[in-house]
Amino acid sequence: MKITPLYDRVLLKRIEEKEVKRGSIIIPDTAKEKPQEAEVIACGKGKMTDEGKIVPLAVKAGDKVLIGKYAGTEVTIDGEEHVILREEEILAVIG
Repeated sequence: MKITPLYDRVLLKRIEEKEVKRGSIIIPDTAKEKPQEAEVIACGKGKMTDEGKIVPLAVKAGDKVLIGKYAGTEVTIDGEEHVILREEEILAVIG
């Protein structure tokens, strides 16, 4: 299924952190924190100004970004968890 966010919204997929075992303690998935690193899957056209002009987004598909733990709206697309949020909710671009 092809999804294209509208205006200044961005579709992201959280990048799961690699599991590190220390000793014999295993942390269940329900106790783990949401990852803050994500990959941009799709972007809207840009933000519309009061004059009606569209300002393009600073991120593009394939970028790795940092987002807040509880930012955006979680959606399920083709059985995979994704997040849709506004570009202004993105904290930083990685690399």
